[in-house]
Amino acid sequence: VFEDGRQRRDFVHVRDVAAANVAALTADRPYGTLTAYNAGSGDPHTVGEMATALAEAYGGPEPVVTGEYRLGDVRHITADSARLRTDLSWQPRVGFREGMREFARAGLRGE
Repeated sequence: VFEDGRQRRDFVHVRDVAAANVAALTADRPYGTLTAYNAGSGDPHTVGEMATALAEAYGGPEPVVTGEYRLGDVRHITADSARLRTDLSWQPRVGFREGMREFARAGLRGE
């Protein structure tokens, strides 16, 4: 884990992102109008929390915090999905812990 592990991210499950895309694509909008939407859980967690949740779900070792950094990395990144929630009545359905457990137990790609 880079830095101190307390960088905040808005982890949102891929099924929730897919549902947001479907909601946006099927919205009743006047032809030719475009609206940008952010899909976020609204419940940010730290990178350290994510790494710990994955280790617990996978049964792996505790994450190692390196204290190193990646050039250009941003300390905190969250998405404001208020417009998506208001305009299209979208809500994320998969919680953080459930999503991390599912991700940790998913088969590896390319196997």
